[in-house]
Amino acid sequence: MSFRGPRDDRAPCVLQLSDGNRFVGQLIGAPVKASGQMVFTTGMVGYSEAMTDPSYFGQILVFTYPLIGNYGIPSLPRALELPIPHGFESDRVNAAAVILAIDSPETFHWNSFQSLDTWLKQQGVPGIVGLDTRHIVHLIRQSPNLLGQVIPEHSRGVRDLGSTLTKVSDEGFFDPGQYDIVAEVSTKERRLIGHGKTRIGLVDCGVKWNILRQLIERGCEVELLPWNTDLSSVDCTAWLLSNGPGDPIRTGGLRRQVAGLLEGNRPILGICLGHQVLALAAGASTKRMQYGHRSHNQPVYQVGTRRGFITSQNHGYVVDDSSIPDEWEPWFLNANDQTIEGIRHKSKPFRSVQFHPEAAGGPRDTGWILDQFVQEVTT
Repeated sequence: MSFRGPRDDRAPCVLQLSDGNRFVGQLIGAPVKASGQMVFTTGMVGYSEAMTDPSYFGQILVFTYPLIGNYGIPSLPRALELPIPHGFESDRVNAAAVILAIDSPETFHWNSFQSLDTWLKQQGVPGIVGLDTRHIVHLIRQSPNLLGQVIPEHSRGVRDLGSTLTKVSDEGFFDPGQYDIVAEVSTKERRLIGHGKTRIGLVDCGVKWNILRQLIERGCEVELLPWNTDLSSVDCTAWLLSNGPGDPIRTGGLRRQVAGLLEGNRPILGICLGHQVLALAAGASTKRMQYGHRSHNQPVYQVGTRRGFITSQNHGYVVDDSSIPDEWEPWFLNANDQTIEGIRHKSKPFRSVQFHPEAAGGPRDTGWILDQFVQEVTT
């Protein structure tokens, strides 16, 4: 297997940052312009899962690990089907663009269908190879909400993210935190998936497919709901509020609907953006982080215990710990910066986590949270 640096047969491609920095690398993927928030991941595996994760919608994803593309890309399904295939968290690339140090033009794996370059071309997604990703990560960490623009030489249009709001702005930069983007990644119609005696009402704010896999494997029937569904019309045993992109305060009337659910007693589990929406519905507040948590090695610990876990995370907003109402309590904290990683109600079956217990990719230390949730609603 070979890993190559700059190649003469690739067109130049510019990364222009909102802080004035400019870098020139080589184009992989589609020759189109793209803009978005600069974020990075330190994950060593799971690159196809990361790129298709709806939480990365509108973001330029920088991979710090050098062996990206080395095991290729599996065959991408055209739609959500059972059994849900592994290797993807949705049916498209959601990242606005990708940045790599080097890529692997040759792939050897039993499940490899095509190379990363070919896949990005088919998906209409640009990428840059040949940049010092470690230096770019330092810039991201030093500059809150750093934005970027990917500009291929002789570009042939603009990266299509499904809405005129997500086109490159007149200034050349798109900030996904300034728009209501959940609608771009949520399902458009209600749908039952799987079979079981227990029905989970899953509010889709950009759900990762592995959340669906995990629930179905545990014997649940899932009703996948558009983010703006009238929740009073849903017949279910419990609720799951999914992950998704953007600022949690830009989720329309969902916060008010979830506040209505808190008046009842059906169990609720929130994950990532769903955790933030649940906190807002409970009366807490959220705030933007200087730089988010995006990696497979984020340490958290359960409050009041000596139990620690390594988790997969992808978020740029956090629940303000000083705003948590009296009837709620912190459930998990981040071991690095002590930010809130989970909350739970003191007497009702409501809880949420900022990290991803379903992993994909990443460690599976906290899969027990889904076990606990399903066991609670099935007994």
